[in-house]
Amino acid sequence: MTVQGVRWTADQVLALAPDTASRRAGSGLGSAGPWSGTGSSGEGAVWGLCEGSGSTPYRTVVDLADDSGPAYRCSCPSRTFPCKHALGLLLLWAGDEGAVPQGEAPEWAGRWIGDRRGRAEREKGAAPSSGPSSGPADPEAARRRAERRAGRVTAGASELERRLADLLRGGLAATERSGYGLWEETAARMVDAQAQGLAARVRELGAIPGTGPGWPSRLLEECALLHLLDQGWLRRERLPEGLAATVRSRVGLPAPADGPPVRDRWLVLAQYDTADARLTTRRIWLYGTRSRRTSLLLSYGAAGRAPEPSLPVGLVLDAELSAHPGAGQVRAALGERFAPPAPTTERPPGTTTTLATSRYGDALRDDPWLDSVPVTLDRVVPVPDGDSWQLADADGDAALPLVAAARSRPGLWRLVALSGGAPVKVFGECGHRGFAPLAAWPEGPGEVVPLC
Repeated sequence: MTVQGVRWTADQVLALAPDTASRRAGSGLGSAGPWSGTGSSGEGAVWGLCEGSGSTPYRTVVDLADDSGPAYRCSCPSRTFPCKHALGLLLLWAGDEGAVPQGEAPEWAGRWIGDRRGRAEREKGAAPSSGPSSGPADPEAARRRAERRAGRVTAGASELERRLADLLRGGLAATERSGYGLWEETAARMVDAQAQGLAARVRELGAIPGTGPGWPSRLLEECALLHLLDQGWLRRERLPEGLAATVRSRVGLPAPADGPPVRDRWLVLAQYDTADARLTTRRIWLYGTRSRRTSLLLSYGAAGRAPEPSLPVGLVLDAELSAHPGAGQVRAALGERFAPPAPTTERPPGTTTTLATSRYGDALRDDPWLDSVPVTLDRVVPVPDGDSWQLADADGDAALPLVAAARSRPGLWRLVALSGGAPVKVFGECGHRGFAPLAAWPEGPGEVVPLC
């Protein structure tokens, strides 16, 4: 992706930003004013000195040739990655070729680049151990640990069933008066039982009471899905293997990716992070241009730390992916990478809004707890619908409402501006709450526009 003459777009650079504040601050450093000593190499390195609040400029260097995405080094005190200086440097490099000329890296940048690339080569060339330590030290002990955890999860699921029964006997209206403490205490009990998936769903239940008209119906629906998940775990031995694997994953016992590796040119459709007080979750959607398979990479980082990898939208990655077990699951693990991500003009094929909703309905048969499915809509137009928005088929009379959260995101207005009333291709997540747009392409020639 970084051979001489190939540059990213500004949208691809800003897609790397860990949050809105970093995106805004990085955009302010994307001009030549605060920079000096900038340069780049044909092997994918960019460096420069940025004036800051101190007397010494910040030394910033980015290695774009890493197979897993860009790597960053900056002498500023920021704990976000990439920091605003790295984003500003990349924006300068992407927008003005003359501002970042080809050249030889200074000693401070060359040393860091050489050290990290040397480590990567040593790790890539290291042969896996063939001795006893290459496998579990004690398979029987591992089996006993797995059985003990399953027993704790079963105890937690049984307790949750009793609490759901008590909730229904007391009436859903009472939950508005009881407050969030009851739900948090129940979630804590599920954490003690090592059933993180059940704990997360309990916390979601606690956020429903008193949230507008119809909340008791929504709470009942979610309670029913949680009851179904509980029963699926307690009766998992009777389920088909694919559905049993899905139940294990939803409860909080994900299995490692064990599907056969599939090598493809994987188009990066979208990347976005969600965070809570404990964890940052990164979702990267990929589309196999040969296999025609859409896959999801999930990675996690401690709160305040950006997970890895980072793959800018619109690039294509020559790599292997292995699927996680479970009926209808799209999650995969990234395996061997054969080249760094590179620019491409390829796009995923699209479908209509009607077929998109049918696809979600079909997916629910394999995974009743599925919130959404990945879908690319072809020839749709964003149009207002009262206080909300929808994507209408340009060649039909059907439409999909956008999720409520889309109205408060800048991506909606980028989508409206890109369309200008004309049809566009949009990738996103289609579910029971509506459609969440994540990336879009104009109908004619043009670069992908990230919307998240």
